[in-house]
Amino acid sequence: MAGMQFTHYDLGQMERGQIVEITLSGSAANVQLLDSSNLSNYKNGRNYRYIGGLAKKSPVRLQIPNNGHWHVAVDMRGLVGTVRSSIRVLPNPLPTLTERPLSSIPSLVRNQIDRDDDFTPEYDVFISHASEDKDDIVRPLAHSLKDYGLKVWYDEFELKIGDSLRRKIDKGLANSRFGIVVLSRNFIGKGWANYELDGIITRAVSGEQVILPIWHNITKKEVIDYSPSLADKLARNTAINTVDEIAQEIADLINSHT
Repeated sequence: MAGMQFTHYDLGQMERGQIVEITLSGSAANVQLLDSSNLSNYKNGRNYRYIGGLAKKSPVRLQIPNNGHWHVAVDMRGLVGTVRSSIRVLPNPLPTLTERPLSSIPSLVRNQIDRDDDFTPEYDVFISHASEDKDDIVRPLAHSLKDYGLKVWYDEFELKIGDSLRRKIDKGLANSRFGIVVLSRNFIGKGWANYELDGIITRAVSGEQVILPIWHNITKKEVIDYSPSLADKLARNTAINTVDEIAQEIADLINSHT
């Protein structure tokens, strides 16, 4: 190990929960997140502990497990080829987004909360979103959900200035089993009242959550400034989960209630 070539990124002082994204170009590579003592062991050929491993796809996202000084090492040990890499620290995620499975909120699947013998939803999923987010996340998410065999309705749910957020989403829920709101700076910038969105995501009377927010390119502070109560809702964050991971979790949840 000693003397082996590797690329070293000194992240400096990091906080627990921060996400480091490593982008690779070329071959597969070993991507390892290490604290300072384990970096020293790594460089000197001693046993060491790390987070990460062999990365065959890019980008790689690793989460800082606790406060401290952290490093990333990228190497080609045991591999053939060459690789270039770059790194960035993503905005702080909202707390506890990935700690609870979607299945822990049964009200997310409409059939369970509005069961009606005569109700046959036309679609499995609808996606409410600002039109500016279609290329970046909404279209890839819709295609990924379709690849998992779901029927997706999203074109009619581009939310534009002048639309009624509640009417659009109520219409979506009436025709679908599962609802998503892509919450982004574009979405917040439309100027919908936060109490209206919060009232949709959580039913005022029963407290059931009926819409899954997906935080996209938005920081914890921005969401809290917009609506503090939204920060406590079960959600997914594209800084933590890939679009395909989110789609697969939604598909598994819906199929389990078919």
